[in-house]
Amino acid sequence: MRAYLDIETSFAQSISVIGIYRPDCGGIQLVGGGVSDLNLYEALAEVTTIVTFNGSSFDLPHIKRRLMADLRAEFAHRDLLHDCRRLGLRGGLKVVEQRLGIARTSAGLSGRDAPLLWDRYEQHGDKTALDTLLVYNYEDVYNLALLEAILDHRSPDPRALVCAF
Repeated sequence: MRAYLDIETSFAQSISVIGIYRPDCGGIQLVGGGVSDLNLYEALAEVTTIVTFNGSSFDLPHIKRRLMADLRAEFAHRDLLHDCRRLGLRGGLKVVEQRLGIARTSAGLSGRDAPLLWDRYEQHGDKTALDTLLVYNYEDVYNLALLEAILDHRSPDPRALVCAF
């Protein structure tokens, strides 16, 4: 079973959100105080493979450093960034999505916006900023499933087309 994973961080480099998309059960987001190794392992129960975009360099080392959870040692891992590079697709996830026609409602936001949104929520209680961050993160992980299907030249799993939180 696969899980698509992406993290967001704060200005202090703490993990503000861990987003996971599982085709069998939809989206799971660990937020703020809910970000813990126990919650992460619970969300990954029955998963055998974690799929990321640049997770080898960012997400998985960050999780290991912050949560002492070595996901690379415990799960198979596929980093779609490397697959894209081999196919000549350059740029970050949003650039690759645009080139392949993968849409998102959070268009215009980037990873640089995530700490700003988290700060607005944490410092000022801005619930709209948190909601925007969660939609952005969910689209990151959901679109990883679509990207993987495109890279593998197969139709996305019909269950993956149901965008459920």
